[in-house]
Amino acid sequence: MINRKIKWALVGYDTVVFLLVGVVISFLQVGVAGGSFLSMAKWLGACFVSVMVLRICWDIYAQIWRYAGVSEFVKLVLSDGMACVFCVGSYIVFNGANGSVGLVAVILGNLFGCLSLRLCYQWTYQHRTLNAGFALMMKKMLKILTGVSFINEKEDTGNRIKIAIIGAGGVGAMLADELQKNPKAVYEPVCFVDIDEKKAGRDIGLLPVLMPEDDLKPKLDAKKVQEIVFALPNVSSERRRDLYEYYGGMGYKIKTYDYPILDSDESSKRRIHDFKIEDLLFRSTNQFLNDETKAWYRGKNVLITGGGGSIGSELARQIARCQPKRLVILDVYENGAYDIQQELRIKYGNELNLRVEIASVCDKEGIDKIFREHTPDIVMHAAAHKHVPLMERNVCEAVRNNVFGTLNVVEACEKYHVKRFIMVSTDKAVNPTNVMGATKRMCEMIVQSRSGENTSFSATRFGNVLGSNGSVIPLFKRQIAAGGPVTITDSRIVRYFMTIPEASQLVMTSGAMASNGELYVLDMGKPVKIISLAMNMIKLSGLEPYKDIDIVETGLRPGEKLYEELLIKTEELDKTENDKIYVERDKPLSKEEIAGKLAILEKALMTQSNHLVKEALMQVVPTYKSPEEVNEQAIQAEEMRQAAGA
Repeated sequence: MINRKIKWALVGYDTVVFLLVGVVISFLQVGVAGGSFLSMAKWLGACFVSVMVLRICWDIYAQIWRYAGVSEFVKLVLSDGMACVFCVGSYIVFNGANGSVGLVAVILGNLFGCLSLRLCYQWTYQHRTLNAGFALMMKKMLKILTGVSFINEKEDTGNRIKIAIIGAGGVGAMLADELQKNPKAVYEPVCFVDIDEKKAGRDIGLLPVLMPEDDLKPKLDAKKVQEIVFALPNVSSERRRDLYEYYGGMGYKIKTYDYPILDSDESSKRRIHDFKIEDLLFRSTNQFLNDETKAWYRGKNVLITGGGGSIGSELARQIARCQPKRLVILDVYENGAYDIQQELRIKYGNELNLRVEIASVCDKEGIDKIFREHTPDIVMHAAAHKHVPLMERNVCEAVRNNVFGTLNVVEACEKYHVKRFIMVSTDKAVNPTNVMGATKRMCEMIVQSRSGENTSFSATRFGNVLGSNGSVIPLFKRQIAAGGPVTITDSRIVRYFMTIPEASQLVMTSGAMASNGELYVLDMGKPVKIISLAMNMIKLSGLEPYKDIDIVETGLRPGEKLYEELLIKTEELDKTENDKIYVERDKPLSKEEIAGKLAILEKALMTQSNHLVKEALMQVVPTYKSPEEVNEQAIQAEEMRQAAGA
């Protein structure tokens, strides 16, 4: 059935094109091959009718040409091709081959004119936000010819943010094209910058490609560049840091362009955004999970203690993707557990067998009941008190929850024949200088002492987690939003950082490869100076450190040291099949030795004295040192030297 929604204005334009081509070709045909204008006019009329009828039959005039793709243009070519075959064939039957070339020339010339008209209209419409050069000329010409204005008052682009795109590759070109075609875009690309000398001095989509030379700043200023956008999906973390410092030093606000990854679990929507906190670390984000690891969790009952916390909730998200038989979230804090429960229910509905239990790991009978009911195959132990200053003032609670809570979960795993126990640890457990770190080191020793026949035990150690509850990043954000000052404890302090998904995937991967008693450590790259992180966050907010937002040192907190270590004995470090995960071969203590240490702690807890419990903790964790002792030697530490050279 023929579509009757014909764009008659376009039929009129095509008719004018046909007449112009027909008149020119007729004069040439008659002048060269002879014949009469009357005969030529008759056949031109027949050709015109044939072309129009076939175009209408093929819905050529029902197309919206401003959005046309290859298929629409191919349809036009095929339609006119059929008209050409029909007309030329008829001409040869009645008049012979002599003179048929003229008809072919008319139809092909008309097709070329119609294609050109549509392509010019489409290009001008898609680039209607450009107001200079060829684009401006095309808009004026088509407005004269068609009466169409390609910029409406609602599409005024005078207030768009002018940007320079760093990277003139495929992603950068796609970004520029997308912004040029979108009249509602906030950004207007004015140039590219690329180190490729073959591209320098040339244009991509009417935008010049500049080289990052000494005179780049005046060139960018001449084009009124307001912001810099990185379109470099494959650049190394070191190169990204250099570029950030180079363009940031020019005073430009820097943003980055997300390009969708096909196998990403996150949203694949492309967007320009401010540098994320992860970008500020200038380190490559590691992806640990592979199909083999995911398959290891598939179809199993998994229980996560502390499942409502930052790490625990991300573990729940990752495990849910692996299609477990059952996922049990255990937490004493009901709000966090409720939030992750609702998130997973909205995403998976009834496809995920999800259970939430509100209980404390200190409640031995409660833990026993939960294990008896759910019979987990895998237990991921993320429940712990982690805030260093708070635990310095609440030593009894730190030992009760972290040490004896872990013991309760470990013993429940042994009693109910859980296949795998995976504990989340921290770099603060290495030569600890605070109560929290010492309790986590004690937990590691408990895990390492277990070599049961039914359960495999392991612990995974990593550094600070970006964006976790109570971490420094949310604090800096709140302080910047409030107008400052940003507070740091000491300008010399350095830390290792990783993202929450990295930390969770590390726990899952190391847990899947564990056999028994291993202590896994991640290669986290170079440590980061906290003051550098604070300054970069202020700059990302469009402000200047010490001018718009002050940075104030408040002094080291109780138990805090200038740097964290990841390894106890680096000479005993073994590599795994994953080149980012290592095994610390620390000699485990026997269960009897651990029992003796636990008895000392339990006796001290009975006094309810923070002071006596802390003394007992220092007795049972021989690597526990005072922060003053460690900080005095900090300048000699490898971590401090690495951060200074970063």
